[in-house]
Amino acid sequence: MLLALFWTFFKVGLVSFGGGYAILSVIEHEVLQHQWMTPEHFAEAVSLAGMSPGPIATNSAVLIGFKTSGMPGAVVSVIGMILPSFLIIIALAIFFYKKSNNGWMQAIFYGLKPMVAAMVIFAAYRVGAGGSTVLGINAHTAALVIIFAFAVIGTAKYRLHPLVVLSVSALMGTAFFY
Repeated sequence: MLLALFWTFFKVGLVSFGGGYAILSVIEHEVLQHQWMTPEHFAEAVSLAGMSPGPIATNSAVLIGFKTSGMPGAVVSVIGMILPSFLIIIALAIFFYKKSNNGWMQAIFYGLKPMVAAMVIFAAYRVGAGGSTVLGINAHTAALVIIFAFAVIGTAKYRLHPLVVLSVSALMGTAFFY
C-alpha cells in the first residue's frame, strides 16, 4: 500500500502544473481508481485540504495517505508528491550553477531582472489600485507603499533581520487595515 501511495503521488507531483486546484481531478481519478476513498470522502478531504494552510494538492496527499495507511501513508504520500519538484529544482540549480559563468546565461538573467521587478510592481499596483483616489493614490495604496518602504529601507539600509522586518510589517498591516 505504501509503495502504491508513493508511486501515485510521485506521478501526480511530476505532472503538477498550474497549481493544486488544476491537479485535483488527476488526484481524484487515481484515488477512485485505487478505491482508496469514495467520491464523498474525497470531496470531504478536498474541502478540509482547502481550509488547511499550504498547497491543496499536498494537503490532499497528506489526508489521503493518512486515511489509507495512517501516519506512514501520510509521510510517503507527501514525499511522493514533493520529490519530483525537489529533484527538478536540484537539477536546474546544478545546471545554472555550471552555466553561471556563461556570458549568454548572465545576459539572460540581467535581462530578466527588470521584467521581474516590473511584474512585482504591477502586481502591487493592481492590489492597491481600488476605491477612491486622490492624485491616483488611495489610502490602501498609501499604506502598502509605507509598509513596502519600511521593508526596503529596514532591510537594505539598516540591515534589519528579515524576521524583524516581517514582524513589524505584519504589525503595520494590522494597524493600517484592521
